[in-house]
Amino acid sequence: MNAPFFKFGYFNTDVSLIIAFIIGIGFGFALERGGFGSARILAAQFYFSNMRVLKVMFTAIVTAMLGVYYLSVIGFVDLSLIYISETYILPQVIGGLILGIGFVIGGYCPGTSVVSFATGKLDGLVYILGVMFGIFVFGEIFPFITDFYYSTNMGSLTLPQFFHLSYGMVVFLVVIMAVGAFAAAEWSEKKFAHRNPENQL
Repeated sequence: MNAPFFKFGYFNTDVSLIIAFIIGIGFGFALERGGFGSARILAAQFYFSNMRVLKVMFTAIVTAMLGVYYLSVIGFVDLSLIYISETYILPQVIGGLILGIGFVIGGYCPGTSVVSFATGKLDGLVYILGVMFGIFVFGEIFPFITDFYYSTNMGSLTLPQFFHLSYGMVVFLVVIMAVGAFAAAEWSEKKFAHRNPENQL
């Protein structure tokens, strides 16, 4: 096994932060070039008229999944050393709903709002300020919701463990799901093209 590199001591924490920063800059650049610095493009997802977000993100997920899986198959990556956050199913579902509502209202997620602001868009700045305010409020009320925050702990759970399937089978099923999602996205873009906010400028 040769990876994850950090876990095998190929570089220290300081170097890992520098690498993370460089990767983050690259990721932000890719998002901007993909059009994800525009709230109109992102909002079109919820009108089913421009499914670029689903296509790009699902492609990234499948690419990373296949890469990690096959690198583990050939013995290059030790999957047991990859950090997986613990699953707190109820608070994470509620948090996801809150994030989704904010996404629909503001047209951005936290990452794309930074990309938007980096390209000079003021609505991105407003969204970032909203995120910071939300973080402040969460910090203030956290003592009152601590029990809920740590409730329904399922540990570091993966899909193969949850469904009692092999990693290979889960990878195969996700790829099939992606193909179906891409086909559905193409259909919805044609069906709901008239709803696209970009066409209402």
